[in-house]
Amino acid sequence: MTTKYIFVTGGVVSSVGKGVTAAAIGLILKERGYKVAVQKLDPYINVDPGTMSPYQHGEVYVLDDGAETDLDLGHYERFIDIRLNRVCNITTGQVYAEVIAKERRGDYLGGTIQVIPHITNEIKRRINLVSKSTSAEIVIVEVGGTVGDIESLPFLEALRQLRSDLGRENTVNVHVTWLPYIGATDEIKTKPTQHSVAELRSIGIAPDMIVARSDHPVAENLREKIAQFCDVEKRAVIPMVTSPILYEIPLLLEKEKVGEYLLHRLNLDSKQQPDMSDWEKLVSETAREKPRVSVALVGKYVELHDAYMSVREALKHAALSLGLELDLRWVHSADLEKAKHVNALEDAHGIIVPGGFGSRGIEGKIWAANYARVNLIPYFGLCLGMQLMCVEFGRYALGSDQVNSAEFDLSTPHPVIDLMPDQQNIKDVGGTMRLGLYPCILQPGTIAANAYGVKKVEERHRHRFEFNNAYRERMAQHGMVFSGLSPDKSLVEIVELKDHPFMLGTQFHPEFLSRPTRPHPLFLAFLRAAAVKAGVAYRDPPLLYKR
Repeated sequence: MTTKYIFVTGGVVSSVGKGVTAAAIGLILKERGYKVAVQKLDPYINVDPGTMSPYQHGEVYVLDDGAETDLDLGHYERFIDIRLNRVCNITTGQVYAEVIAKERRGDYLGGTIQVIPHITNEIKRRINLVSKSTSAEIVIVEVGGTVGDIESLPFLEALRQLRSDLGRENTVNVHVTWLPYIGATDEIKTKPTQHSVAELRSIGIAPDMIVARSDHPVAENLREKIAQFCDVEKRAVIPMVTSPILYEIPLLLEKEKVGEYLLHRLNLDSKQQPDMSDWEKLVSETAREKPRVSVALVGKYVELHDAYMSVREALKHAALSLGLELDLRWVHSADLEKAKHVNALEDAHGIIVPGGFGSRGIEGKIWAANYARVNLIPYFGLCLGMQLMCVEFGRYALGSDQVNSAEFDLSTPHPVIDLMPDQQNIKDVGGTMRLGLYPCILQPGTIAANAYGVKKVEERHRHRFEFNNAYRERMAQHGMVFSGLSPDKSLVEIVELKDHPFMLGTQFHPEFLSRPTRPHPLFLAFLRAAAVKAGVAYRDPPLLYKR
């Protein structure tokens, strides 16, 4: 069949929920039997977010092929339960770099290079690659930013051209807007949405559907007003009241018959009856009163929760599956260095230290690992969290407070964590780490092997530093177990401690492969241990690990 496209734009304000909307649309179309892929168009000039601060961008989400991408790709993969690739995230930097490289090679035969057609043609080429690389029947394309931003204009112009190239019967424009509430007059205002649509029309794009976000219920007369002033069908105006439960969004769109309308606009029929029962159970479980388990997340960006979005969601997935209420406490590692908020760990039933870069707050994270080890509190270290677990244990095992990672102390006499050999001579910092999916062989009888229930797994990585093999034997003598290794046994992938209820670290990022209806096995194992620490009952879901 001819590939169909749904273009998702946003208006009025940023962070209006385009990513979650696109992901939810993908899910309800997949439930109707279609193979779906999603692509994010990011207007920033960085080639990718890999070198950007989380304060600027939030989490960097890593794909199987090693692409460092926008966090919205995490929404896409989690909601739709798909594996995307690097063509699913386009940046302005990538587009201009490619066009300039072609010009330098002489590919344009001496012509003048312009935004139209050269930049827009490159954007369209990259959009077309999605269906070719994923075999998707329906491709959802989300444009980052807000209509009216100068940075987004080339992307919007490319989408305008694509509608002409592909035909109206093969494209749908979905515009996500915000309906502000004026407390003084107790009114929801539609005028910003009208202006946003007018701006979109001035570019040459007419929306076929408007998803109207609001913190308050949207009356029927407002729906009619938006339809009239924005020239869309009334049934294509979708009121979307903010939900405290993220995973309720697909159910709300399903209730508004969004899937039926989109297929109608694309001249398609449902291949199967959608089954949203798993998501209904998920939402029902979220609302149910459950035994509470507290987990302290110790990081350096905790004031920005989006910096740890996949970790937070993976914990939620596991908690819901186990029938637990997650009490997630955000603890700044720099505060622990200053002996502030230490009490945040005292009644925690589990401690998780996620990945990160830079020296700020490192000793606070090491202190958290020490606290977990000494007090037998379940500990889960991810990437840097695993490395600092090794540093802390190394200080204990070697009897020296000079044990460290070479990333933070080049002069340390005991670099239990060191730069990987193939990273020694790398000059560029962007896209040069050990990135993407790599295999890991699990050692029988270990916590990791029992959690996965298989002998070999594949997980996503993002790191330059690795456990220093010169210290394997000495660390093992004191109780460290190297429970996951690369196939050639040269790289340590998972460590855990003997005689501890759960102290485990992974060099990879298991959070990237957790799904709402299929939690990651290691997050399940961690929260089981936390529930035991809390003295509360939990249910034992079936193992659903999927490579």
